Amino acid sequence: MDIASVIGVVVSFALIIGSIVVGGGSLGAFFDAPSVLVVFGGCIAAALMCFPLSTFLGVFGVTKKVFFWKVEPLSDVISQIVSLAEVARRDGLLALESRMGEIDNPFITMGVQMAVDGTRPEVMEDILRTELDAVATRHRDGKALMDCMGRFAPAFGMIGTLMGLVIMLGDMSDPSKIGAGMAVALLTTLYGAVASNCAFLPFAEKLGYTNRQELMIMEIAIRGIMAIQSGENPRIIEQKLNTFVPPKQRVIDQAA
Repeated sequence: MDIASVIGVVVSFALIIGSIVVGGGSLGAFFDAPSVLVVFGGCIAAALMCFPLSTFLGVFGVTKKVFFWKVEPLSDVISQIVSLAEVARRDGLLALESRMGEIDNPFITMGVQMAVDGTRPEVMEDILRTELDAVATRHRDGKALMDCMGRFAPAFGMIGTLMGLVIMLGDMSDPSKIGAGMAVALLTTLYGAVASNCAFLPFAEKLGYTNRQELMIMEIAIRGIMAIQSGENPRIIEQKLNTFVPPKQRVIDQAA
């Protein structure tokens, strides 16, 4: 579980609820079912118009990924590739087949298997980069869905507020109800702003970050596997792949 995402969501809503309570407000006064329907129902309707149904139904999986994502540290990936390079240089490419069970990353497994099978370098790189592009596209769709809902939530909040104001101004026979009517009308704007800035847009940014991390790992894997297949020195491979990592986090294999 990504603790940072959990803390961020909990703290943001805790600050809002805490401010209401400390300010002497009633939490019950901040709930209005029609406002909820306008904002969240409107966001769902807009997303359905912008994306195919299959992409929209994946929103639950996308949301889950915000809280449950696991990306290997870059240093661990580099260490594993360098270790494979040492085996290949010492015992030959075919010796990597006995190490396949130790590889957790399916992308690296696929690349190493092609190298063991003697796939031509240009074909191998083309397949691996096609896989990378496909992953990038899927991730981009998930982020775009969250961005879409983040953009539309405030707009539907404003629509709901305008609807409430029209209803309120259409019946001003009882001036004492104007204040309460105005408060209810403004709730949809509040819901839209909270949904956008405490959920949809931050989720989209986290998905963008995880996407960049995963693509970087795949790029490291491609370059490392291609170098292994070409028979490069493990130390050279290590130095080449370390350029992706900040200096303080770089792998230094003393035995190389």
